[in-house]
Amino acid sequence: MFRPLDGLPPAPTVALYVDGVTVEVAQGRTLAIALLEAGYHATRRNHRGEPCAPYCLMGVCFECLVQVDGQDNVQACLVRAEAGMRVRLPQGPRTVEEH
Repeated sequence: MFRPLDGLPPAPTVALYVDGVTVEVAQGRTLAIALLEAGYHATRRNHRGEPCAPYCLMGVCFECLVQVDGQDNVQACLVRAEAGMRVRLPQGPRTVEEH
């Protein structure tokens, strides 16, 4: 789906964790683009279980919401992929936890 322009040198990579799996992504990419390049075409599932993917890539549509380092509802298109980042791809609606 996405590929670098022809003739550009390969970008250095960083390792991050997606649902516990180590993934090497190009340094400097937004998290949304890094996930797409790594083969994660759906970044979350909505309340009906339907796959959702980054759409606008500029922070307007909210289709790229993920959990990053424990913080929910992070727009993956607005943050850069960083080494050691722990990403969780939401699967449906959140559950209500009793305290």
